[in-house]
Amino acid sequence: MAGNSFGNFFKLTSFGESHGKAVGGVIEGVMPGLDLDVEFIQKELNRRRPGQSAITTPRDEKDKVEFLSGVLDGKATGTPIGFVIWNADQRSKDYGNIKDVYRPSHADYTYQQKYGIRDHRGGGRSSARETIARVVAGAIAKLILKKYGVEINAYTSQVGSIKLEKSYAEMDLAKAEENIVRCPDEEVAEKMISYIDQVRQDKDSVGGVITCVVKNSPVGLGEPVFDKFHAEMGKAMLGINAVKGFEYGMGFKAGEMKGSEHNDEFIMDGDKVRTKTNRSGGVQGGITNGEDVYMNVAFKPIATILKEQNTVNKQGEEIVSTVKGRHDPCVLPRAVPIVEAMAAMVMVDMIYLNKMYN
Repeated sequence: MAGNSFGNFFKLTSFGESHGKAVGGVIEGVMPGLDLDVEFIQKELNRRRPGQSAITTPRDEKDKVEFLSGVLDGKATGTPIGFVIWNADQRSKDYGNIKDVYRPSHADYTYQQKYGIRDHRGGGRSSARETIARVVAGAIAKLILKKYGVEINAYTSQVGSIKLEKSYAEMDLAKAEENIVRCPDEEVAEKMISYIDQVRQDKDSVGGVITCVVKNSPVGLGEPVFDKFHAEMGKAMLGINAVKGFEYGMGFKAGEMKGSEHNDEFIMDGDKVRTKTNRSGGVQGGITNGEDVYMNVAFKPIATILKEQNTVNKQGEEIVSTVKGRHDPCVLPRAVPIVEAMAAMVMVDMIYLNKMYN
């Protein structure tokens, strides 16, 4: 099956299924000598792991990463880095009743039609458990970005209709890690948590938005036509499970504005060219201008809900189906590190590409 690799110069190829033996990957493009801070990488995985709070799936996975190659005495050797995370708490029997059922808004039907076979156990390859590999690669990308002073922070900015009205510049984004929904505003976070818990009790699910901010981006990342910076970032975000929308800068609000309202005027900040405002989201002409890159990523409500739903089975019969298993009522809290990981991978790939001009 094609489509299992991401990146050009910094590249991840992932493998594994939700209820298979393991999920893992191979990372290429890591410079020799890079200190691989395993404690940091594991910390990033812990932010994504299931069972971390009352509003996430209770599946109990430790998600401990095991490196197989490309590492010696804690440093990257410059060869492909192979790694694996073993699955330990899968309950495949929970999916026995939907082996021939096409669950609403899942990949069941499309996988069956495309490949003639599908892994019904937790969605197989279409499961968000695959994103473990992205978090490992993203953590290593973050270690590389430290050399360039680049910082990436994502947070939950909306759950259902509960929206965080403050801009990222008005908050301490580090506070997002102080609550289980990963929202940097404590008051709004409490409302989000309460709502998610109510949705969970109703056996339903809810979507929302994650905002991601990249600070200290180098000037000049991105190509002028088909490999624009924001296009690559959009591809990365839209490739995350359950993502339905992507915008950067003013995004869709720009469609309501006049040019005089949207344009970012240039100013001199000492000997440095800056923009007075940043409605462009740090990208102009598809190339970064050095200002903060900020984006919103919209997630749908998770498709697996514990309610009866009308659907169709493999035999073409219209039926009523109820799923079992352990699932998140809202994916956003665990998706925050995934968004950061994909942003970090794009940044490193774009930096490597830009070195061709320098």
